[in-house]
Amino acid sequence: RSRETDADRKITADNLAYFGDPVYEYDMSQGMEDGFLAACEIVRRDIFLGQHEQSERETGVAQGDLEQKRLVDAITGEVLGVADARAFYSAGSFEERLILPDRVQAMAADLFACLVASGGPQQKTIIFCSSDHHADDVAVAMNNLYARWCADNAVQPRQDYAFKCTAASGGAYLTEFKGYRGSHFIATTVDLLSTGVDVPACRNVVFFKYVRSPISFYQMVGRGTRLDAATGKLMFRVYDYTDATRLFGEEFKTRIATDIKEGDAPLDPREPERKIVVEGFDVRVTDAGRYIVTMVDGRATPVTVEQYKEQLAAKLVAEAPTLDAFRDRWIVPAERRDLLAGLPDAGRSAALVRTLEEMQSYDLYDVLADLGYGQAPHTRSARAGAFEYKHERWLGALPKPTAATLRALTAQFVRSGTEGLENPNVLQTPSVLKAGGLIALKALGKPAAEVLQETKARLFAA
Repeated sequence: RSRETDADRKITADNLAYFGDPVYEYDMSQGMEDGFLAACEIVRRDIFLGQHEQSERETGVAQGDLEQKRLVDAITGEVLGVADARAFYSAGSFEERLILPDRVQAMAADLFACLVASGGPQQKTIIFCSSDHHADDVAVAMNNLYARWCADNAVQPRQDYAFKCTAASGGAYLTEFKGYRGSHFIATTVDLLSTGVDVPACRNVVFFKYVRSPISFYQMVGRGTRLDAATGKLMFRVYDYTDATRLFGEEFKTRIATDIKEGDAPLDPREPERKIVVEGFDVRVTDAGRYIVTMVDGRATPVTVEQYKEQLAAKLVAEAPTLDAFRDRWIVPAERRDLLAGLPDAGRSAALVRTLEEMQSYDLYDVLADLGYGQAPHTRSARAGAFEYKHERWLGALPKPTAATLRALTAQFVRSGTEGLENPNVLQTPSVLKAGGLIALKALGKPAAEVLQETKARLFAA
């Protein structure tokens, strides 16, 4: 049993002794499915130590692996021999007992590349580290990577990009991190940010430390689950370098307390031990898969992105069996809302897939039509262009102000999608008013809503 497991058992036993058995349990994935919490994508990474041809996935380092490496005492700087090291260091002791600068640099570089690829480096991010020293090293590495990126891309660097936020630092800069000002993007911490810190804008939670406690794990992940209307945040990512996300679904509320007895003895204290810095490791970090946390058998469970998309497609086809049925429901606002609400994660699943597949230039209609019915997706711009071309004769038969107004409305679709086309104020936008606006639509002798409905039907049939 680990210290973290014992701590979990003690917490659970104390809670049960004071409050009794829980009357109701509400799983995190249920909160996501009900729309109260942000959806969670997991990006798992594998770490390999050693020569590329011979390296194995990180599980630990034996004394023999330290041969021909530079070893120094982390406190005194004294050069050490291999005999001064343990016979074996489990991966869970890395950066706490065995400090591996090459590993820190490789992990920081990989994370920074992930941030750049997923929207840019200036995302509010919490990195959980193994120790105060480790948090310092990670902050320095991230700042160096950011400075190099800014120089390479002619970007003016923001102030205080990465910073340490631990008990030892007194939680410095926490207020700046929680705010929306353009600074303090990356917080490196050990435990300080695991509970009781509300950072709605946090878009990434990163595990550089090994975690054994399900309670601690859920508390750490919880820092990213807040929705944020100010930034439009509907999802967050967990970057997992230590297989921490294996703890999703682990039972910790009631069952683990069954063998707790009052007066159980704590684990013996650790013997003082040298902290050793080892340089010279060849470290690789590789992709280990992307997952979405969703409800499976009433429990938060990571499923692959492909499995998640299959679940979404199956639910979509159950709601609308054919592409025509889907289109008919899509162009009616109330019907579309009901359709989306019937999909996983309170209807946010479509928007989540659009983000995951980097399809921001596509309307949700095309994301779902591709997913459920195999229709080749068109960008909003391409769809508007096809509408102009395929319905040229129809547009040409309309009064010129009416046709000009419909073209102006499709331009609004290119900018904002279906929701922009249906915005109650869309007819008041300057380009639409200049073309003719509401008066031009009413010139057909039909209600404006009916004209817009026909336009949408033609737009999505293009």
